[in-house]
Amino acid sequence: MRTLILSDIHSNWEALTAVIDDATERGGFDRIWCLGDIVGYGPDPGLCISLLRQHNAQAVAGNHDVVAVGKASSADFNYAAKAAIEWTSNNLSAEDNRYLSGLPTVITAEPFTLVHGTLRDHVNEYLLERDSALATLERLETRYCAVGHTHLPFICREDGGAISFIEFAEEQAYPLGEERLIINPGCVGQPRDRNPRPSYAIYDDEANNVLRHRVEYRIQDTQEKMRDAQMPEYLIDRLNHGI
Repeated sequence: MRTLILSDIHSNWEALTAVIDDATERGGFDRIWCLGDIVGYGPDPGLCISLLRQHNAQAVAGNHDVVAVGKASSADFNYAAKAAIEWTSNNLSAEDNRYLSGLPTVITAEPFTLVHGTLRDHVNEYLLERDSALATLERLETRYCAVGHTHLPFICREDGGAISFIEFAEEQAYPLGEERLIINPGCVGQPRDRNPRPSYAIYDDEANNVLRHRVEYRIQDTQEKMRDAQMPEYLIDRLNHGI
């Protein structure tokens, strides 16, 4: 079975459809795992939710998702994120609201656990260094964990008690073995690794590996919609630069 692993769509319809089309052309997939932040920042929350539902995606809630439906406060958001999430909240249908409100914050999908942030703080903590990685591994009941939130792709591995972060290189299959791993497939809707192309991963349980890809999309189409919605120019411009 081939699983499309994606995260941080952030209401970017053009990026999401480009990822799904690219994954289809590269051999297809049998299911989707979404690691949260379906909405926020971008102009098409409803379309993105609808497409995930069409594919029966298994999805967890991210911090923007819970704020959008009033389950958490936007107090910690910067001015641009706050403006975008307020627009999002006002543009969700009742059905979209119910869908986001019902998302779990963690899913076990053997041999993976799926979560947006960390297993210590499911929606808000960034897994970027040894402490947050250890906190997740201490709570991990499966062999592997998939996380999002940082908008940065990486592989974190545990080897003999040591923790190391390594590059999750593009187009290079990473074999899955006995070592416990935390993987981040990168970001679909708003990459921040100075590469504006959406990033995603494919988990192949027959080959027993994960493989990361990137794809081009029509950034200008998303930006035009954001301008029409009068979103902050900062959010619009950053899509060009992957920051």
